[in-house]
Order: sequence, then structure tokens, then C-alpha cells
Amino acid sequence: MKNEDIITHLFCHVDDRMKWVKKHPDSTLYPSELVTIGALFALKGGRFRRFYRWLHREFAPLFPRLPERSRLQWLLATHRLWADRFLAPVSFYTVVDSYGIELIHPIREGRSEQQIGKKGKSNRRWIVGVKMCWIINQDGRVVNWQWTTANACDNVFLPLIEQYEAQTITLSDLGFRCKDGGPENLKLCAKRTWNERGMIETIFSFVTEVCALKKLFHRKEVHLEAHLCYLAVVFNLLLTIAGTPTAEQMLPVLKDFAF
Repeated sequence: MKNEDIITHLFCHVDDRMKWVKKHPDSTLYPSELVTIGALFALKGGRFRRFYRWLHREFAPLFPRLPERSRLQWLLATHRLWADRFLAPVSFYTVVDSYGIELIHPIREGRSEQQIGKKGKSNRRWIVGVKMCWIINQDGRVVNWQWTTANACDNVFLPLIEQYEAQTITLSDLGFRCKDGGPENLKLCAKRTWNERGMIETIFSFVTEVCALKKLFHRKEVHLEAHLCYLAVVFNLLLTIAGTPTAEQMLPVLKDFAF
């Protein structure tokens, strides 16, 4: 699929959810355009400065009234809660897991008072960054998400899981154990059991390989949170465009949307 076609598909699906949101009189972008740009940034990954140059150079005809770079970045952060409109409903069972994101190299830890990440382990290596938690439904769509610093244990996300008591059974690995117990809907699964949990690993492979999520460059919490908000948007929309592929088909199909 051509890049222009991907953007068009994304915009059409975004506009279906955003058509009741009114444009601010002083804004140069419609709400649907802004969310589409945020989704594109999350899909492409990397630094926002480089993304803005690429967007302005390659797709200026699609966004003829693109604001200045820093203005656009703050607009995306200001309206990041619009992304909640694109979260999926729960299903009979859901899957939860965490994902480590590096913000700076460990050797640079503590050099800046503005550092938002902390030192923790991800995939058996040390990182200085944050940890993202996704809850997905049985189709693979993001139901809800949260983030914290990388030094925190996975069980800090238990309140997020508890929100869906009596609505779903949430499958997790043993990293979500807590000595004080957990929510009634949490099902702790030993290794090599409940193969349904494998879908979230496939999804994390996609955001690593296509969205370059393992390394982000944000220095303010508001921009980091906006990036993660729009990541959930673009992933759910891509699954819709792809026709909800199975777990085995998901990674090859979604890789076709890489820029």
C-alpha cells in the first residue's frame, strides 16, 4: 500500500470518530487532521524534528496548513486525550504485559535534573527510561494503557487491571504477582501456558520493528505521554484497516504499513 493510501485510510477512520469535535476558530488544523498526524508520528517513530521535516517535504499537499513544528508538537500534547476515543472495548478475556522504553543511555543517568526515566531492567538488560503497560482484547486491540518509570515492578499496574473486574478475565505472566494479592479478574499464567498471551508479544514485536518504540527521545512527560496515546490510536486503526488479522497473520500484515 502506498504511503498516501495509508494516510488516507487513517484519516477516514479518524474522521469517523472525530466528526463531532468542533474545530477551534484560531486553529489551522481540523481535529481529525491533528489526530492523524499524531498517529503518523507514532507509526514512524524517531525524533519529532525529523518527522516534521519528512511530513512537510513528502505530504505538504495533504496537510497544506501545517503549523510551525514546535506549535504542532504542543498541539499534539494538548489534545492527547482525544486518543481515548479510539480505545477498544473489553472482550471475554484480555491480555496484559509491560514493555520497556529507553530514553537515555545508562551512562548518562543523573546528568540532567529534567530526566524523566529511571534505571530498570527490560529484556534482561539495563535501561534508563519508562515502562508501558498495555491491556489488549482477544482481537489484539488496545483496551487501556498506562506508563511508569522503568524501575517500577509490573504489579504497579494492578489498579489498571482492577478497573475491569466483572467485565473480563485478564491474563498475565508471573511478573504481576503481588504479596497482597491482586484483582479478582487477574489470571496469573505460568510460562508455556495459555498460549493466547502470545498475541501481545507479536504486537510488541511490531511496535519495536516498525514504530521504533524501544528508543524514544522525549524530554518532557507531556510529550512522552502524547506519543504513547497516539501509538494506541494508530495500532487500533491499523488492525481495523487490515481486517483484524489472526495472531499468526498480524505481524506480516501490519509490516506492510511501515513508512
